[in-house]
Amino acid sequence: MTSAMHPATERADLLIDLKRYDEARELLARRLAEDPQEVRAWVKLARSHLGDQQDGVKALEATERALALDPEDIGALVMHAHALRAAGRFLETEGVLREVIRVAPDHWHGYALLANWLWRIRAIRSGRANGGQVRREDQEAGLREAGELAREAIRLGPEEVFAYEVAWLIADMSGDRTAADQLDEAILRIDPQHEQALARRTKRAATAPGVKAAEAATLYADALAAAPDSAPMQRGLDEASYRLLRGVRWLALLCLALAGVGVGLFAAEGETPRELPLPLGQRLWDLVPMAVVWALGALLRYRRLRAGVRVNLGSLVRRRAWPRIVLGQAAWAMLCALLITQVPWTERTVPQVLFWAGLVPAVATMWFDRKKTG
Repeated sequence: MTSAMHPATERADLLIDLKRYDEARELLARRLAEDPQEVRAWVKLARSHLGDQQDGVKALEATERALALDPEDIGALVMHAHALRAAGRFLETEGVLREVIRVAPDHWHGYALLANWLWRIRAIRSGRANGGQVRREDQEAGLREAGELAREAIRLGPEEVFAYEVAWLIADMSGDRTAADQLDEAILRIDPQHEQALARRTKRAATAPGVKAAEAATLYADALAAAPDSAPMQRGLDEASYRLLRGVRWLALLCLALAGVGVGLFAAEGETPRELPLPLGQRLWDLVPMAVVWALGALLRYRRLRAGVRVNLGSLVRRRAWPRIVLGQAAWAMLCALLITQVPWTERTVPQVLFWAGLVPAVATMWFDRKKTG
């Protein structure tokens, strides 16, 4: 049975929510001096000790006082389990949480919390019994039992996010990707701004086969609008933005190849190479395909990007070294392409040197800079 809270205890609870633990403890100490029989005050005192200091010993003392007054108080039992864990007595929490379920068989939280901890308890016990090695069958059995408890928690609390979070963790540990994905959707149905579930769903969509960099960046930008402080999604947006910048380098290399063809650096055997220097009209005409490449491949695509993606591109270049390196390689390749086509060369030796000078730095790093967003 759960007793009512005194107004002073309610104020202390609010102070704990605000992480003003010292003030809460002072207020609770005064309240308990007035009435040491108030169960709720002892429970909140235990909670305050678990807040900033993670002092499991003091929290245990408080919950033991509460349980001495009411052994079947659900809040005291749950807090006692948390205090045991903080005090390094994690294995003892199973019995306490089973008592919670016995006292309140129709309440979801006891099932969810036991499911969240049970598979870990089983793994610890298996490791201790087998020289530090967790037996696979013990782990699987623990996950199955925990999964049943999580399903019961969801049945009793179909709108409680924590129950689904626990079920997702168990499905993920079991390697059941289908169930984990379905649980993510259930979490987002209840809480559309749930950071972890949103990050996981966005990553699945962004990394699916055939998804281009611009699509991936848009997915992450849209998700960040709902959870702007999500570090995983910011990393995902940075990676997608970096892929876009690497695409710019490919455009520069294509222009370099067009420049080589325009000057005739790759004349086949037996084929008469173009006479140098090229006429001014031909040199200007060689700029046309390059302009088309950049207009269609970069400018048009850039204009179609979401505003958030465009902002992140600039931010990524300022924050990270490799994006600047990639853009520098693209700019160098384009400079070489322009020199090859626009200078009236009389021999092919210098244009050939320029071609290889523009190509080699980019090609030399392509094989290992794919993942370097840092």
